[in-house]
Amino acid sequence: MQQEKPFKVDIRSEIGELEGVIIHTPGPEVENMTPDSSHKALYSDILNLSVALKEFNQFKGFLSKVTKTFQVKDLLSTVVLNTEHRAELLQAIATKERLNAYTVAELMDIKPEKLSTVLIEGVEMRRDNLTGFLSKDRYSIEPLHNFFFTRDASVAMLDRVLVSRMASRIRDRETIIMDAIFRNHPAFGVKTIHPEQSRHFCADFSFEGGDFLVAREDILLIGTGARTTSQGIDFIMEYYKKKKVQRHIIVQELPYTPESFIHLDMVFTFLDRNQCMVYEPLILHPTRYLTIHINIDNGKVKSIREVENIPSILKELGMEMETLFCGGRRDSMIQEREQWHSGANFFAVAPGKVIGYGRNVNTIEELNNHGYAVIKANDVVHDKVDINKYSKYVVTIDGSELSRGGGGCRCMTMPVRRKPVDW
Repeated sequence: MQQEKPFKVDIRSEIGELEGVIIHTPGPEVENMTPDSSHKALYSDILNLSVALKEFNQFKGFLSKVTKTFQVKDLLSTVVLNTEHRAELLQAIATKERLNAYTVAELMDIKPEKLSTVLIEGVEMRRDNLTGFLSKDRYSIEPLHNFFFTRDASVAMLDRVLVSRMASRIRDRETIIMDAIFRNHPAFGVKTIHPEQSRHFCADFSFEGGDFLVAREDILLIGTGARTTSQGIDFIMEYYKKKKVQRHIIVQELPYTPESFIHLDMVFTFLDRNQCMVYEPLILHPTRYLTIHINIDNGKVKSIREVENIPSILKELGMEMETLFCGGRRDSMIQEREQWHSGANFFAVAPGKVIGYGRNVNTIEELNNHGYAVIKANDVVHDKVDINKYSKYVVTIDGSELSRGGGGCRCMTMPVRRKPVDW
Protein backbone atom coordinates (compact mmCIF):
# COMPACT_ATOMS: atom_id res chain seq x y z
CA MET A 1 0.00 0.00 0.00
CA GLN A 2 1.28 3.45 -0.92
CA GLN A 3 2.05 5.54 2.16
CA GLU A 4 -0.32 8.49 2.57
CA LYS A 5 1.47 11.81 2.47
CA PRO A 6 1.12 13.91 5.63
CA PHE A 7 -1.53 16.60 5.37
CA LYS A 8 -1.10 19.32 7.95
CA VAL A 9 -4.30 20.68 9.48
CA ASP A 10 -4.37 24.48 9.22
CA ILE A 11 -7.58 26.54 9.42
CA ARG A 12 -7.20 30.30 9.97
CA SER A 13 -10.35 31.60 8.28
CA GLU A 14 -13.68 30.62 6.77
CA ILE A 15 -12.76 31.79 3.28
CA GLY A 16 -9.11 30.98 2.56
CA GLU A 17 -8.55 28.92 -0.58
CA LEU A 18 -9.54 25.37 0.33
CA GLU A 19 -6.76 22.77 0.17
CA GLY A 20 -8.46 19.81 1.82
CA VAL A 21 -11.89 18.81 3.13
CA ILE A 22 -13.46 15.74 4.74
CA ILE A 23 -16.91 14.70 3.53
CA HIS A 24 -19.13 11.66 3.90
CA THR A 25 -21.32 10.46 1.06
CA PRO A 26 -24.68 9.47 2.59
CA GLY A 27 -25.52 5.79 2.42
CA PRO A 28 -28.16 3.37 3.70
CA GLU A 29 -27.86 4.87 7.19
CA VAL A 30 -30.03 7.85 6.12
CA GLU A 31 -32.85 5.50 5.12
CA ASN A 32 -32.56 3.24 8.15
CA MET A 33 -35.34 5.08 9.92
CA THR A 34 -39.10 5.42 9.82
CA PRO A 35 -41.35 8.42 10.43
CA ASP A 36 -41.75 7.18 14.02
CA SER A 37 -37.99 6.92 14.62
CA SER A 38 -36.99 10.07 12.70
CA HIS A 39 -37.26 12.25 15.82
CA LYS A 40 -34.82 9.96 17.65
CA ALA A 41 -32.47 10.33 14.68
CA LEU A 42 -32.80 14.17 14.97
CA TYR A 43 -34.70 14.48 11.70
CA SER A 44 -38.06 16.16 11.13
CA ASP A 45 -38.58 14.16 7.94
CA ILE A 46 -37.23 11.05 6.22
CA LEU A 47 -34.97 11.27 3.18
CA ASN A 48 -35.07 9.49 -0.15
CA LEU A 49 -31.50 8.21 -0.55
CA SER A 50 -31.51 7.95 -4.34
CA VAL A 51 -32.55 11.60 -4.71
CA ALA A 52 -30.22 12.78 -1.93
CA LEU A 53 -27.31 10.94 -3.57
CA LYS A 54 -27.87 12.68 -6.90
CA GLU A 55 -27.69 16.02 -5.13
CA PHE A 56 -24.72 15.06 -2.99
CA ASN A 57 -22.83 13.83 -6.06
CA GLN A 58 -23.17 17.32 -7.54
CA PHE A 59 -21.65 18.68 -4.33
CA LYS A 60 -18.89 16.06 -4.16
CA GLY A 61 -18.12 16.40 -7.86
CA PHE A 62 -17.65 20.15 -7.61
CA LEU A 63 -15.43 19.90 -4.54
CA SER A 64 -13.24 17.32 -6.25
CA LYS A 65 -12.67 19.86 -9.04
CA VAL A 66 -11.34 22.54 -6.71
CA THR A 67 -9.66 20.76 -3.77
CA LYS A 68 -8.51 17.49 -2.26
CA THR A 69 -11.41 15.56 -0.79
CA PHE A 70 -11.24 12.86 1.87
CA GLN A 71 -14.10 10.43 2.53
CA VAL A 72 -14.80 9.50 6.16
CA LYS A 73 -15.29 5.83 5.30
CA ASP A 74 -11.97 5.60 3.44
CA LEU A 75 -10.10 7.33 6.26
CA LEU A 76 -11.71 5.11 8.88
CA SER A 77 -10.91 1.96 6.87
CA THR A 78 -7.23 2.89 6.97
CA VAL A 79 -7.29 3.58 10.71
CA VAL A 80 -8.83 0.21 11.65
CA LEU A 81 -6.22 -1.72 9.65
CA ASN A 82 -4.05 -1.18 12.71
CA THR A 83 -5.10 -3.74 15.35
CA GLU A 84 -4.23 -1.46 18.26
CA HIS A 85 -6.11 1.49 16.81
CA ARG A 86 -9.10 -0.73 15.99
CA ALA A 87 -9.26 -2.07 19.54
CA GLU A 88 -8.96 1.43 21.00
CA LEU A 89 -11.73 2.74 18.75
CA LEU A 90 -14.10 -0.11 19.52
CA GLN A 91 -13.47 0.16 23.25
CA ALA A 92 -14.27 3.88 23.15
CA ILE A 93 -17.51 3.16 21.28
CA ALA A 94 -18.38 0.32 23.65
CA THR A 95 -17.90 2.58 26.67
CA LYS A 96 -20.02 5.41 25.25
CA GLU A 97 -22.78 3.15 23.94
CA ARG A 98 -22.61 0.55 26.72
CA LEU A 99 -22.02 -2.34 24.36
CA ASN A 100 -21.45 -5.74 25.91
CA ALA A 101 -18.22 -7.67 25.49
CA TYR A 102 -19.94 -10.13 23.14
CA THR A 103 -20.81 -7.33 20.69
CA VAL A 104 -17.30 -5.83 20.88
CA ALA A 105 -15.75 -9.24 20.18
CA GLU A 106 -17.99 -9.61 17.13
CA LEU A 107 -16.91 -6.21 15.86
CA MET A 108 -13.23 -7.08 16.32
CA ASP A 109 -13.76 -10.12 14.11
CA ILE A 110 -15.16 -8.09 11.21
CA LYS A 111 -12.66 -7.54 8.42
CA PRO A 112 -11.19 -4.03 8.67
CA GLU A 113 -12.33 -3.05 5.18
CA LYS A 114 -15.96 -3.78 6.21
CA LEU A 115 -15.80 -2.43 9.74
CA SER A 116 -15.97 1.21 8.69
CA THR A 117 -19.22 0.50 6.85
CA VAL A 118 -20.71 -1.34 9.83
CA LEU A 119 -19.81 1.45 12.27
CA ILE A 120 -21.60 4.01 10.09
CA GLU A 121 -24.56 2.05 8.70
CA GLY A 122 -25.33 0.19 11.95
CA VAL A 123 -25.83 -3.43 13.02
CA GLU A 124 -29.26 -5.03 13.19
CA MET A 125 -30.21 -6.63 16.50
CA ARG A 126 -29.60 -10.37 16.60
CA ARG A 127 -32.45 -12.31 18.17
CA ASP A 128 -30.39 -15.34 19.17
CA ASN A 129 -30.46 -14.64 22.91
CA LEU A 130 -33.19 -13.60 25.32
CA THR A 131 -32.05 -9.98 25.58
CA GLY A 132 -32.06 -9.59 21.82
CA PHE A 133 -35.35 -11.43 21.47
CA LEU A 134 -37.08 -9.17 23.98
CA SER A 135 -35.53 -5.92 22.73
CA LYS A 136 -37.82 -3.43 21.01
CA ASP A 137 -34.85 -1.93 19.18
CA ARG A 138 -34.11 -2.77 15.56
CA TYR A 139 -30.38 -2.11 15.91
CA SER A 140 -27.79 -3.22 18.44
CA ILE A 141 -25.55 -0.50 17.01
CA GLU A 142 -27.55 2.45 15.71
CA PRO A 143 -26.91 3.87 12.20
CA LEU A 144 -25.24 7.28 12.08
CA HIS A 145 -28.05 9.04 10.26
CA ASN A 146 -26.43 12.49 10.56
CA PHE A 147 -22.83 11.72 9.62
CA PHE A 148 -23.00 13.35 6.19
CA PHE A 149 -23.07 16.58 8.20
CA THR A 150 -19.34 16.16 8.90
CA ARG A 151 -19.01 19.72 10.22
CA ASP A 152 -20.45 18.96 13.64
CA ALA A 153 -18.24 16.26 15.17
CA SER A 154 -15.01 18.26 15.32
CA VAL A 155 -13.67 21.80 15.06
CA ALA A 156 -10.39 22.69 13.32
CA MET A 157 -8.72 25.87 14.56
CA LEU A 158 -5.22 26.65 13.37
CA ASP A 159 -3.27 23.36 13.66
CA ARG A 160 -5.43 21.77 16.34
CA VAL A 161 -8.69 19.84 16.28
CA LEU A 162 -11.28 20.08 19.05
CA VAL A 163 -13.38 16.95 19.47
CA SER A 164 -17.00 18.03 19.82
CA ARG A 165 -19.28 17.10 22.67
CA MET A 166 -22.58 16.57 20.86
CA ALA A 167 -25.84 17.69 22.42
CA SER A 168 -27.40 14.30 21.63
CA ARG A 169 -25.75 11.07 22.74
CA ILE A 170 -26.94 9.39 19.53
CA ARG A 171 -24.13 11.27 17.75
CA ASP A 172 -21.28 10.40 20.13
CA ARG A 173 -19.87 7.77 17.78
CA GLU A 174 -19.30 10.44 15.13
CA THR A 175 -16.94 12.28 17.48
CA ILE A 176 -15.13 9.06 18.41
CA ILE A 177 -14.58 8.24 14.75
CA MET A 178 -13.35 11.73 13.85
CA ASP A 179 -11.03 11.73 16.85
CA ALA A 180 -9.56 8.39 15.73
CA ILE A 181 -9.11 9.66 12.17
CA PHE A 182 -7.33 12.85 13.17
CA ARG A 183 -5.07 11.14 15.71
CA ASN A 184 -4.30 7.87 13.95
CA HIS A 185 -4.62 8.28 10.20
CA PRO A 186 -1.16 8.72 8.61
CA ALA A 187 -2.44 11.67 6.58
CA PHE A 188 -3.09 13.69 9.73
CA GLY A 189 -1.65 12.55 13.06
CA VAL A 190 -2.82 15.76 14.71
CA LYS A 191 -3.18 16.36 18.43
CA THR A 192 -6.84 16.49 19.38
CA ILE A 193 -8.32 18.40 22.30
CA HIS A 194 -11.04 16.75 24.38
CA PRO A 195 -13.77 18.57 26.31
CA GLU A 196 -13.78 15.87 29.00
CA GLN A 197 -10.45 17.31 30.12
CA SER A 198 -12.08 20.61 31.07
CA ARG A 199 -13.07 21.58 34.60
CA HIS A 200 -16.22 23.00 33.00
CA PHE A 201 -17.32 19.56 31.83
CA CYS A 202 -20.76 18.66 33.19
CA ALA A 203 -24.08 17.19 32.14
CA ASP A 204 -25.08 20.42 30.37
CA PHE A 205 -21.76 20.72 28.53
CA SER A 206 -21.95 20.55 24.71
CA PHE A 207 -20.59 22.17 21.59
CA GLU A 208 -20.90 21.30 17.90
CA GLY A 209 -18.90 22.39 14.88
CA GLY A 210 -21.78 24.16 13.13
CA ASP A 211 -21.68 26.79 15.86
CA PHE A 212 -18.00 27.66 15.24
CA LEU A 213 -16.76 30.10 12.59
CA VAL A 214 -13.11 31.09 12.36
CA ALA A 215 -13.46 34.68 11.18
CA ARG A 216 -9.77 35.49 11.36
CA GLU A 217 -6.84 33.93 13.15
CA ASP A 218 -7.63 35.99 16.25
CA ILE A 219 -11.43 36.10 15.95
CA LEU A 220 -13.79 33.20 16.62
CA LEU A 221 -17.58 33.31 16.28
CA ILE A 222 -19.61 30.85 18.37
CA GLY A 223 -23.35 30.32 18.50
CA THR A 224 -25.01 29.22 21.72
CA GLY A 225 -28.42 27.59 21.82
CA ALA A 226 -29.79 24.08 21.44
CA ARG A 227 -26.46 22.48 20.53
CA THR A 228 -23.69 24.58 22.11
CA THR A 229 -23.99 25.59 25.77
CA SER A 230 -22.32 28.33 27.76
CA GLN A 231 -20.24 25.67 29.54
CA GLY A 232 -18.94 24.51 26.16
CA ILE A 233 -17.89 28.07 25.35
CA ASP A 234 -16.24 28.39 28.78
CA PHE A 235 -14.11 25.41 27.74
CA ILE A 236 -12.96 27.29 24.62
CA MET A 237 -12.18 30.36 26.72
CA GLU A 238 -10.14 28.22 29.12
CA TYR A 239 -8.21 26.76 26.20
CA TYR A 240 -7.21 30.19 24.92
CA LYS A 241 -6.36 31.46 28.38
CA LYS A 242 -3.87 28.61 28.75
CA LYS A 243 -2.38 29.48 25.37
CA LYS A 244 -1.81 33.05 26.61
CA VAL A 245 -2.68 34.53 23.22
CA GLN A 246 -5.11 37.28 22.34
CA ARG A 247 -8.41 36.04 21.03
CA HIS A 248 -11.72 37.71 20.40
CA ILE A 249 -14.70 35.40 20.85
CA ILE A 250 -18.01 36.70 19.54
CA VAL A 251 -20.96 34.76 20.97
CA GLN A 252 -24.39 34.87 19.37
CA GLU A 253 -27.39 33.57 21.26
CA LEU A 254 -29.73 31.50 19.10
CA PRO A 255 -33.38 30.54 19.50
CA TYR A 256 -34.01 26.95 20.60
CA THR A 257 -36.88 26.72 18.15
CA PRO A 258 -37.55 26.32 15.31
CA GLU A 259 -34.95 23.68 14.46
CA SER A 260 -33.63 25.70 11.51
CA PHE A 261 -31.71 27.78 14.10
CA ILE A 262 -29.80 24.71 15.20
CA HIS A 263 -26.35 26.26 14.61
CA LEU A 264 -24.84 29.69 14.01
CA ASP A 265 -23.96 28.78 10.42
CA MET A 266 -27.69 28.51 9.69
CA VAL A 267 -28.02 32.28 10.17
CA PHE A 268 -24.54 33.62 9.41
CA THR A 269 -21.73 32.55 7.06
CA PHE A 270 -18.73 34.32 5.51
CA LEU A 271 -18.62 34.75 1.72
CA ASP A 272 -15.59 36.95 1.06
CA ARG A 273 -13.07 39.14 2.83
CA ASN A 274 -15.73 41.82 3.26
CA GLN A 275 -19.06 40.06 2.72
CA CYS A 276 -21.24 37.73 4.75
CA MET A 277 -24.65 36.10 4.40
CA VAL A 278 -27.06 36.78 7.24
CA TYR A 279 -30.58 35.96 8.28
CA GLU A 280 -31.55 39.57 8.80
CA PRO A 281 -34.35 39.22 11.41
CA LEU A 282 -32.00 37.57 13.91
CA ILE A 283 -28.58 39.01 13.07
CA LEU A 284 -29.41 42.65 12.34
CA HIS A 285 -32.71 43.38 14.09
CA PRO A 286 -32.87 44.07 17.84
CA THR A 287 -34.04 40.91 19.58
CA ARG A 288 -33.83 39.31 23.00
CA TYR A 289 -30.93 37.16 21.74
CA LEU A 290 -27.67 38.74 22.87
CA THR A 291 -24.46 39.23 20.95
CA ILE A 292 -21.48 39.15 23.33
CA HIS A 293 -17.83 40.07 22.78
CA ILE A 294 -15.22 38.31 24.92
CA ASN A 295 -11.66 39.63 24.84
CA ILE A 296 -8.98 37.21 26.07
CA ASP A 297 -5.36 38.32 26.33
CA ASN A 298 -2.28 36.94 28.05
CA GLY A 299 -4.14 34.30 30.02
CA LYS A 300 -6.92 36.56 31.29
CA VAL A 301 -10.42 37.57 30.27
CA LYS A 302 -10.01 41.32 29.77
CA SER A 303 -13.70 41.97 29.14
CA ILE A 304 -17.09 40.42 28.48
CA ARG A 305 -19.67 42.82 27.12
CA GLU A 306 -22.86 42.93 25.11
CA VAL A 307 -22.54 44.46 21.64
CA GLU A 308 -25.06 45.53 19.00
CA ASN A 309 -24.61 42.64 16.57
CA ILE A 310 -21.99 40.51 14.83
CA PRO A 311 -21.24 42.89 11.92
CA SER A 312 -20.80 45.86 14.28
CA ILE A 313 -18.23 44.14 16.49
CA LEU A 314 -16.43 42.70 13.47
CA LYS A 315 -16.11 46.26 12.13
CA GLU A 316 -14.73 47.37 15.47
CA LEU A 317 -12.12 44.61 15.19
CA GLY A 318 -11.10 45.64 11.68
CA MET A 319 -13.37 43.36 9.63
CA GLU A 320 -15.98 45.57 7.97
CA MET A 321 -18.65 43.35 6.42
CA GLU A 322 -21.25 44.03 3.78
CA THR A 323 -24.31 41.99 4.74
CA LEU A 324 -26.18 40.01 2.11
CA PHE A 325 -29.64 38.81 3.08
CA CYS A 326 -30.81 35.21 3.10
CA GLY A 327 -34.08 35.22 1.16
CA GLY A 328 -33.38 38.63 -0.38
CA ARG A 329 -34.74 41.98 0.71
CA ARG A 330 -38.33 42.06 -0.47
CA ASP A 331 -40.36 39.87 1.88
CA SER A 332 -39.81 38.62 5.43
CA MET A 333 -41.87 35.52 4.68
CA ILE A 334 -39.49 34.58 1.86
CA GLN A 335 -36.54 35.17 4.18
CA GLU A 336 -38.08 32.84 6.73
CA ARG A 337 -38.83 30.14 4.16
CA GLU A 338 -35.35 30.16 2.64
CA GLN A 339 -33.61 30.24 6.02
CA TRP A 340 -35.59 27.12 6.90
CA HIS A 341 -33.98 25.38 3.93
CA SER A 342 -30.42 26.42 4.85
CA GLY A 343 -30.47 29.55 2.72
CA ALA A 344 -27.76 31.22 4.83
CA ASN A 345 -25.57 28.12 4.97
CA PHE A 346 -22.87 28.74 2.35
CA PHE A 347 -19.45 27.12 2.15
CA ALA A 348 -16.52 29.11 0.75
CA VAL A 349 -13.86 27.34 -1.33
CA ALA A 350 -11.96 30.63 -1.73
CA PRO A 351 -12.66 34.33 -1.11
CA GLY A 352 -15.82 35.23 -3.04
CA LYS A 353 -16.29 31.67 -4.28
CA VAL A 354 -19.06 29.77 -2.51
CA ILE A 355 -21.47 26.87 -2.89
CA GLY A 356 -25.05 26.56 -1.67
CA TYR A 357 -28.53 25.26 -2.45
CA GLY A 358 -30.04 26.44 -5.75
CA ARG A 359 -33.56 25.93 -4.40
CA ASN A 360 -33.20 29.18 -2.43
CA VAL A 361 -33.77 31.30 -5.51
CA ASN A 362 -34.13 34.65 -3.76
CA THR A 363 -30.91 34.15 -1.83
CA ILE A 364 -29.10 33.21 -5.03
CA GLU A 365 -30.53 36.32 -6.70
CA GLU A 366 -29.20 38.40 -3.80
CA LEU A 367 -25.72 36.99 -4.42
CA ASN A 368 -26.02 37.62 -8.15
CA ASN A 369 -27.03 41.23 -7.47
CA HIS A 370 -23.80 41.61 -5.51
CA GLY A 371 -21.52 40.39 -8.28
CA TYR A 372 -21.59 36.61 -7.88
CA ALA A 373 -21.89 34.65 -11.11
CA VAL A 374 -24.42 31.84 -10.70
CA ILE A 375 -23.08 28.49 -11.89
CA LYS A 376 -24.67 25.06 -11.66
CA ALA A 377 -22.49 22.41 -10.04
CA ASN A 378 -23.28 19.89 -12.77
CA ASP A 379 -21.93 22.28 -15.39
CA VAL A 380 -18.62 22.40 -13.51
CA VAL A 381 -18.55 18.65 -12.98
CA HIS A 382 -19.14 17.96 -16.67
CA ASP A 383 -16.62 20.64 -17.79
CA LYS A 384 -19.25 22.83 -19.40
CA VAL A 385 -18.04 25.81 -17.37
CA ASP A 386 -14.49 26.83 -16.48
CA ILE A 387 -14.86 28.35 -13.03
CA ASN A 388 -11.29 29.66 -13.17
CA LYS A 389 -12.59 32.39 -15.47
CA TYR A 390 -14.71 33.85 -12.68
CA SER A 391 -13.40 36.02 -9.85
CA LYS A 392 -16.64 35.63 -7.85
CA TYR A 393 -19.25 32.92 -8.09
CA VAL A 394 -21.90 30.93 -6.31
CA VAL A 395 -22.08 27.31 -7.39
CA THR A 396 -25.52 25.77 -6.84
CA ILE A 397 -26.61 22.22 -6.16
CA ASP A 398 -30.26 21.22 -6.28
CA GLY A 399 -30.69 20.55 -2.55
CA SER A 400 -34.40 19.79 -2.47
CA GLU A 401 -33.83 16.46 -0.71
CA LEU A 402 -30.59 17.11 1.19
CA SER A 403 -32.03 20.22 2.81
CA ARG A 404 -34.74 18.09 4.43
CA GLY A 405 -31.99 16.64 6.60
CA GLY A 406 -31.66 20.03 8.29
CA GLY A 407 -28.38 21.40 6.95
CA GLY A 408 -26.59 22.95 4.00
CA CYS A 409 -23.27 22.93 2.19
CA ARG A 410 -21.22 24.22 5.11
CA CYS A 411 -22.78 21.55 7.33
CA MET A 412 -21.61 18.84 4.90
CA THR A 413 -17.92 19.79 5.06
CA MET A 414 -15.07 19.46 7.52
CA PRO A 415 -12.28 21.62 6.06
CA VAL A 416 -8.81 20.58 7.19
CA ARG A 417 -6.59 23.09 5.44
CA ARG A 418 -6.94 26.51 3.83
CA LYS A 419 -4.40 28.90 2.41
CA PRO A 420 -3.78 32.11 4.38
CA VAL A 421 -5.95 35.06 3.40
CA ASP A 422 -4.36 38.30 2.24
CA TRP A 423 -6.47 40.59 4.37
